[in-house]
Amino acid sequence: MMILVTYDVETITPAGRKRLRQVAKQCVNYGQRVQNSVFECLVDPSQFAELKHRLETIIDIKKDSLRYYKLGNNWQSRIEHSGVKTAYNPEDVMII
Repeated sequence: MMILVTYDVETITPAGRKRLRQVAKQCVNYGQRVQNSVFECLVDPSQFAELKHRLETIIDIKKDSLRYYKLGNNWQSRIEHSGVKTAYNPEDVMII
């Protein structure tokens, strides 16, 4: 299933900037950045639970927030894009 993960992490303090980097690093492990604080993650239910747990142990719930949008398995018809910075299709074959 495709999950859209968005976050807002307070960056006024050094600790906040560290949390921001940690959240982004975890999201990169599960998907692709499509905007500054937005990631598309193609995961199964156990991977989603793991990602959610990892992120929620990083953030400060009094200062930061996370949002998860479940786009499901038919996600291609739910995403439209205009402008630069196109994303790759995680279900396509990738040659490195």
